[in-house]
Amino acid sequence: MEDGSEYRCWDELIPDALGLIFRNLSLQEILTVVPRVCKSWGRAVSGPYCWQEIDIEEWSKKQQQQHHPHHIERMLRMLISRSSGSLRKLCVTGIPNDAVFSFLADHAGSLQTLRMPRSQISDSIVEQVAGRLSTITFLDISCCNKIGAPALEAIGNNCKLLLGLCRNMELPSQADQLQQDDEALAIAATMPKLKHLEMAYHLLISTESVLNILSSCPELEFMNLTGCWDVKLDSNFLKEKFPKLKVLGPHLLDYYDMDDWGDYCSEYSDASEYFAWEIFSGDMEDYDDDDDSYDEMWDDDQRLDFDLRFYEGIEDAGLYGWPPSP
Repeated sequence: MEDGSEYRCWDELIPDALGLIFRNLSLQEILTVVPRVCKSWGRAVSGPYCWQEIDIEEWSKKQQQQHHPHHIERMLRMLISRSSGSLRKLCVTGIPNDAVFSFLADHAGSLQTLRMPRSQISDSIVEQVAGRLSTITFLDISCCNKIGAPALEAIGNNCKLLLGLCRNMELPSQADQLQQDDEALAIAATMPKLKHLEMAYHLLISTESVLNILSSCPELEFMNLTGCWDVKLDSNFLKEKFPKLKVLGPHLLDYYDMDDWGDYCSEYSDASEYFAWEIFSGDMEDYDDDDDSYDEMWDDDQRLDFDLRFYEGIEDAGLYGWPPSP
């Protein structure tokens, strides 16, 4: 090729650069299309370069809707293994069992952001592995109905860098089964560095418990109490005692306009990589029971224009809804 050619040797890019580029592709394209382009690209997607940040939240949400928790488990194990201990961020809906969560903890030496709403994990496994999650700064355990105060206490005692916590529940919640004041007390006792806290729809939480959190977490800047109907806070008291704090709820738009809240969350996320649980964007609607074919797992905007029949480095690709190798 002549010196003046526009040809680019994309296969000669270092794996780190390739990884940054491939992150702009869909999960399906990274795992099926990219490995077939050339050997260097295949090595890049098989190594840790593409998997320091794993976001399969939308994909896993659909698997949970279709009652395929085993697909979530297989995908998590594969991608976490590929990260080779360099995983910094994981977003997934519905970790299906304690074994997968323990596997995640074994590879969480660099993990900072963990979003795992609707996960089926227990207090006992959180207490066992919390010591391996010490680098986490942001945690979303919204709608994880099998955990409670013991798990939160273990997290607070071991995750000393924790700055953001989402512990939102659904409406209607299983409030009669949860001792939510105990959760608030666990947060107050073990998470003094919190800056961002979401506890929407904790129907049994009391005003006293919320005040306990406020007095124990002096750096708190944002608190979501939407739907915590029994909490009674005076806006003048908050402005005087906690001038840096913005509160959403208990009744929506009580203390400041919704537009202000959106601007605040956007600024907060950009500065500190906090991602609030989207309780107002439809993410908490009840799951339907439609038993769609697993071939339909990809949304229209994620589909490929052609069927790729060969896969490199992926066993049983059909498990993820992709056409099998001949």
